[in-house]
Amino acid sequence: MKRLYLFLFTSISFVLAVHGAVPSYTNPILPYDYSDPDVCRVGDTYLMTSSSFNNVPGLQILASKDLVHWEIVDAAIRYRLPGYEEGNKVAGNFVWAPAIREHEGRIWIYYGDPDRGIYCVRSKAISYQYSEISFPLEWEEPVLVMPAKGYIDPCPLWDEDGRVWLSHGVAGSRFGLKSVLMMAELTADGLAVKTPSRIIFDGHEEHPTSEGTKLYKRNGYYYIMHPAGGVATGWQVVQRSKNIYGPYELKVTLAQGKTSVNAPHQGGWVETPEGEGFFMHFQDVGVAGRIVHLQPLKWENDWPVMGNNGEPVEKYKGTMYNVQRDDVQSTKDNGQGTKEPSWANFLRRDEFDSTELALDWQWSGGRVEPRWYFCDAANSRLRLYSAPREADEWMPNLLLQKIPAVAFTATARVRFAPNKHKKMVGAEQAGMIVTGRKASFKLEVPVTDEWVYLKLEMNNRQQGTFYTSTDGHKWTKAGEPFQAVEGHWIGAQVGFFCTRDSRTHNDAGWLDVDWFEIKRQ
Repeated sequence: MKRLYLFLFTSISFVLAVHGAVPSYTNPILPYDYSDPDVCRVGDTYLMTSSSFNNVPGLQILASKDLVHWEIVDAAIRYRLPGYEEGNKVAGNFVWAPAIREHEGRIWIYYGDPDRGIYCVRSKAISYQYSEISFPLEWEEPVLVMPAKGYIDPCPLWDEDGRVWLSHGVAGSRFGLKSVLMMAELTADGLAVKTPSRIIFDGHEEHPTSEGTKLYKRNGYYYIMHPAGGVATGWQVVQRSKNIYGPYELKVTLAQGKTSVNAPHQGGWVETPEGEGFFMHFQDVGVAGRIVHLQPLKWENDWPVMGNNGEPVEKYKGTMYNVQRDDVQSTKDNGQGTKEPSWANFLRRDEFDSTELALDWQWSGGRVEPRWYFCDAANSRLRLYSAPREADEWMPNLLLQKIPAVAFTATARVRFAPNKHKKMVGAEQAGMIVTGRKASFKLEVPVTDEWVYLKLEMNNRQQGTFYTSTDGHKWTKAGEPFQAVEGHWIGAQVGFFCTRDSRTHNDAGWLDVDWFEIKRQ
């Protein structure tokens, strides 16, 4: 059986036949919660990463040949978040607002941990095969470049004279001050501080909640691109100066205007091999998280002009025609002889026929433990073992995926086999879960030792209903409809739980998952 979903974990060979730069598309290009996205280009391949907070694998990396069709190919943090210790409060912490760059044949990612400081994780030398990057990459251990409580949202710049700069913001909850941006010089290897950070911009009066820095150099100007005004209501700012420490002059380059795209900001600028510019950013849509949009970008008088004269575009005519993919469902004819992304591009189905979990699955508890799961490839199934709930009933072994920002159905075929020892009767529960910051909604599997089907139907307002079935055809509603809620800095997530109370025993029950599928309704 084959895994039939978009995001692949393999040494990837792209199937796009490129006939130009960027195809016609409709925003959002990614209807999933990739918060605080950043993007860079390596040759003719684009790489994107985003905030992963407490989820592991962390720093998922997506790749594209055209900035529109993306596949997950890697994760820079695989098993345990740097600084994590048993019992840590993890929700919403750890990996914030990364920047991804290529430098000297490596991929570099800098990110902020609001409680520990700024980290750098970099790949070993990039491997090429048939002119393509071969994924997954080999990653070095993360380095704490700048130990400091409250330093976040970093971005590096390797200058022409060999100096290395790092811009960043601050988290008011830890730093005791917000809405300011800072600059530091790093050592030549980019892995330690050479000069301390100092404030170069104060946005309190006109641009509160300035954060999310991205640092560039073009035509002799240093540019700091950053959001302001808050996650759900803000705008994108660009500053420029001939001196890295300023003073900087400033323009608002993207705002909602008359469109329906609230808070279009926080992202990265990238150019195609042909020199065409684009700005990737998120839109906060609440329960479904921060989904990804792509705006055309051109330069006028050494200032970027984003979208449609500073307002987000819904559609872009594109510069690439006759897009060819082996997944014909991923494109549709727009009536003008060109192709544009379709929401069908984002269906997912996992048959669990690999010895490793696919990288669109993430554990919620800051680490991965081998006692939590077994990828039973021989039987094409996933087995999740029960793990004890921690303080405040926290379940660290939740196995989750992002939910799409459209009406969808999630379905799975499962079987629950709790531990039958008399001491453990009633101790274990397992099933499907929709998680959020203030509430989680669970559908428990009946204790029958038989295969059953679980289904979640969720509308485009993220109102959900659970169903069960014994044959996958006739469904029975399970409980009342519910309103999903967002997580801590992230959207709601859907997946599986297999847990037990504080009773101890030398063995555990398990949940078998035969397959899992997300489809648009």
